[in-house]
Amino acid sequence: MAASASLTSTFSFSSSRAANHLSLQPFIFPRNLILRKSFSSFPVSKAYRIFDGYKNERRSFFKSFVSAQQENQPQQTSNEDGSGPDDVQVPESAEDEKLPSSLMSLMQVYKEAILDGKEETIYEVEDMIFMLEKEKNELTQKVSTLSEEISSGKEKYVRLQADFDNYRKRSEKERLTVRSDAQGEVIESLLPMVDSFERAKQQIKLETEEEKKIDASYQGIYKQFVEIMRSLRVAAVPAVGKPFDPSIHEAIAREESQEFKEGIIIQEFRRGFHLGDRLLRPAMVKVSSGPGKKKPSTVPEQSSEQPASVAGVDNR
Repeated sequence: MAASASLTSTFSFSSSRAANHLSLQPFIFPRNLILRKSFSSFPVSKAYRIFDGYKNERRSFFKSFVSAQQENQPQQTSNEDGSGPDDVQVPESAEDEKLPSSLMSLMQVYKEAILDGKEETIYEVEDMIFMLEKEKNELTQKVSTLSEEISSGKEKYVRLQADFDNYRKRSEKERLTVRSDAQGEVIESLLPMVDSFERAKQQIKLETEEEKKIDASYQGIYKQFVEIMRSLRVAAVPAVGKPFDPSIHEAIAREESQEFKEGIIIQEFRRGFHLGDRLLRPAMVKVSSGPGKKKPSTVPEQSSEQPASVAGVDNR
């Protein structure tokens, strides 16, 4: 039997192309689904008889479609392959060429079953279509659920990636801070050595050649120490001649000055240092309070016989 033989083959078809070809809304074939051989012997369940009314309506519609196709086709004579005019022919068109061969075979089987009145074959095909539609709906629901899960997973991934980037930046900043703090503590512990070298340079008076050799020796060591400090980005705080800045200077005295304006540092007692942007210790300085107020010189009218000291002349 041609119908039974066709049902035992494997079918995979596309819903959009089949619907466009048949122009039948009730026949919606799911995409990329396969009719397995086990469906060919699928028993007709009593539960499916509930859909007899719907099936009869589809069958009547399909019969009218097949009849219309046969009326529009010219009468054909017997060909060399033995096919006669009673054989059902599938219309050949550009749309037919796009349809998969499995769908064409299924349509051919269904047409032959309707025209020959083979109820069992018709029920088997309709049951397979019903099962596939049900499976399609289940798969569509699964796809929708998976799509939502994928969308939610993408959002979680983006948030997790942002949190990880923030954690990485924060960890790098903390690492640099810890390194700077440790480096600053070590350098700060070496600053008294710098003060000792500076005081020795100011207080020692070289008189003999032996003393000059000793001074040149420790000055070389001090110079090497200063180069190491510079390589670690340690720099002295500018002081004399600069405006007083309470964030980097520590004022321990104020003094009138005719040379410097008010607020200008006129003397440095202890050098200050900073490591990069971090202040290790402020510089101890003396700040100018500006030029002092001059006392007005008043010379009262006195007789020329009085001495200058009595007249109150300030010679300063």
